[in-house]
Amino acid sequence: MHCPPLKITFLGTGTSTGVPMIACDCEVCTSANKKDTRLRSSILVESSNTSFVIDTTPDFRYQMLREKVKKLDAVLFTHPHKDHVAGLDDVKAFSYFSGKEMQVYANSLTEEALKREFAYVFADKKYPGIPQINLNTIDITPFYIGDIPIVPILVWHLKMPVLGFRLGKFTYITDANRIEETEKEKIKGSEVMVINALRHKEHISHYNVEEAIALVKEVEVPAAYFTHISHQLGKHDDINRELPDGIALAYDGLQLLFD
Repeated sequence: MHCPPLKITFLGTGTSTGVPMIACDCEVCTSANKKDTRLRSSILVESSNTSFVIDTTPDFRYQMLREKVKKLDAVLFTHPHKDHVAGLDDVKAFSYFSGKEMQVYANSLTEEALKREFAYVFADKKYPGIPQINLNTIDITPFYIGDIPIVPILVWHLKMPVLGFRLGKFTYITDANRIEETEKEKIKGSEVMVINALRHKEHISHYNVEEAIALVKEVEVPAAYFTHISHQLGKHDDINRELPDGIALAYDGLQLLFD
């Protein structure tokens, strides 16, 4: 599957609460460093012909305005948790200006949640002004969005199946704490991978920093960025100084280019 040159923009790199967290006055939540301000985790993927987001967070509207996104062809979902799907209603602006349905790609578990959470979108009798959405059911079979090849990677968020994605030289995984050996093979050969690293302390359904570092070393990817970060992890600059060579914390607005 040939992949065209890509630009990846991190729209958000925070965990479900975002950073700063409401009502928290810790040193991270009160930091003046913009890299310590983290919206909920999502990325924008662009080729010269195609653009899509992975997940529509509660911050989706602001993320689109901040990055001045004028065209969006599709939404690709990792899993049905609220911090990854809650912003879906705001895709209606793109349909309004383009006159086209938004193509939404999700596994069956996520589709069920979307139909439940956004019942008015999928109702037989539709209210004027709702998002125009076409659901595309995916599993772990590779597929294309426009000219961009997608290789789904099945990972586990405790007992919930979550999809990570290999896009050419780039792999994106969030909300995971276990990956089976067969799926790890799909990551190998990537130039850059993104993996969730919630905090230092162990967590029931997320990799912590030490586990994420071990995974990067195991699959032998030369460069990695950590995302889905909690305020409990610490300040961006402090943690970056502690990480091994080739590994860094992602931050909102970070862009990666792939030939």
